[in-house]
Amino acid sequence: MQIEVWSDVVCPWCYIGKRRLETALEKFPHRDQVEVVWRSFQLDPTIPEGTTFPTLPALAEKYGRSVDEMRQMQGRVEEMAAGEGLRYDLANGISGNTLLAHELLHLATEKGKGGEMKERLLHAHFEEGRTVFSVDDLVPLAVEIGLDEAEVREVLADRRYLPAVREDAATAQALGATGVPFFVVDRKYGAAGAQPADLLLQLLERAWADAHPLITVPDADGCEGDNCAV
Repeated sequence: MQIEVWSDVVCPWCYIGKRRLETALEKFPHRDQVEVVWRSFQLDPTIPEGTTFPTLPALAEKYGRSVDEMRQMQGRVEEMAAGEGLRYDLANGISGNTLLAHELLHLATEKGKGGEMKERLLHAHFEEGRTVFSVDDLVPLAVEIGLDEAEVREVLADRRYLPAVREDAATAQALGATGVPFFVVDRKYGAAGAQPADLLLQLLERAWADAHPLITVPDADGCEGDNCAV
C-alpha cells in the first residue's frame, strides 16, 4: 500500500497531519507493508526566491485581520499542535519560498531518506524557529540526516529536481487538491486536511480491505447460528 502526502514545509497543519498519520499507522496492523511518499506542494509559489518576511503581519494583511486577531487564530493552531506533541511559536514565524526545500526532499527521497528529511525540515521551521529557504539554511539539515554536503549543494545549484517538484504540483491539481495536507492512498482514496488519526486509520483499513478481498471456496457442511441439524 502506498500513501502519498502532498504538503508544504511551512504549513502548520501539515506537521499536525503528519503526526496524526503516524498515530494511525501505529495502530494499523499492516504498517510494515505501507510506503509513505512525501509529495511537493507550495502554499505560495509566488514569493520571490531569496525573500523572507515575518509571517504574522503578512497573514493579517492577507486575510484582512488585525495582527492581534491573527495572533489569536494562530494560538488556536498552536493548541492543536500541542495536542500532537508539537511546540509551535507561530507568532514569530518567518515565511519564504519553499521551492529549494522541496527539491531537497526529492533528493532525500531518492536516497531513501525522504521521511527523515521531511521531519527535519518541519521540526527546524516550527519548533526551532529556523528558516528553510536558502541553500545555506538547508545544507546543515541535510547533512544531519546523512546526505552528502557537496551533493546537496550541487543539486540545489543545478536545480535538477525542479521538474519533479512541478510534476508533483500538477498531479495534486489533477487529483483535486486545493490545499494541504492532502493524503492519497493507492491513488484511489483521498483525504484533505489534517484529519483525525481515527479517520485516517479507517481510510487505511478500507484501502487494505479493497486491495485484499476475501476469497472463499464453495460452501461445505457446517452450523448456521444455533442450528446444527444433520
